[in-house]
Amino acid sequence: MGLEDRRDAEPEVYQPAEDSHLLADAACDGLADADENDRVLEVGTGSGYVAGRIDAETPARVVAADLNPHAVRQAREEGLETVRADLVSPFADAAFDAVVFNPPYLPTDPDNEWDDWMERALSGGEDGRAVIDPFLERVPRVLAPDGVVYLLVSSLTGVDDVVEEAGEHGFSAVAVADESFPFETLTVLELLR
Repeated sequence: MGLEDRRDAEPEVYQPAEDSHLLADAACDGLADADENDRVLEVGTGSGYVAGRIDAETPARVVAADLNPHAVRQAREEGLETVRADLVSPFADAAFDAVVFNPPYLPTDPDNEWDDWMERALSGGEDGRAVIDPFLERVPRVLAPDGVVYLLVSSLTGVDDVVEEAGEHGFSAVAVADESFPFETLTVLELLR
């Protein structure tokens, strides 16, 4: 089943969009020198598009993770090693050389939220950082000492606020890619310790 068919088959799974392509391009560029011993985790894999690109374009071993059981199933069907996980909770300390994440980042009024898997894939809470902040707090545990994080953020969430939060968890941040749209600018941050 091709990607176009999947959009109809998996309506509860976030499918590739501009943010997915930007993150995949930046992560693949950043991991161009990876080798077969490097381990990469994609948190919130959705359709598995980003993890699939990293798997196809680098020699690194890729693990895809998502809380959404529909996303886990779709990523597995794409041939990816996939784990159902809330952020990084089931993974061992220092297990990954790189972690990639396209988090739910759209600021959402709590009165307008609905409880389904697509909402969880999109809604970043009132400030857009309801998932980003806990991720930044938890990801250092699973990251190898010289590891890197590729995190997609939106101008709607406040890139400077995300950089500041990352700094509070021991990361320095540099923007490695961005793309502007009429209502937001998407930025991929490379986070290093």
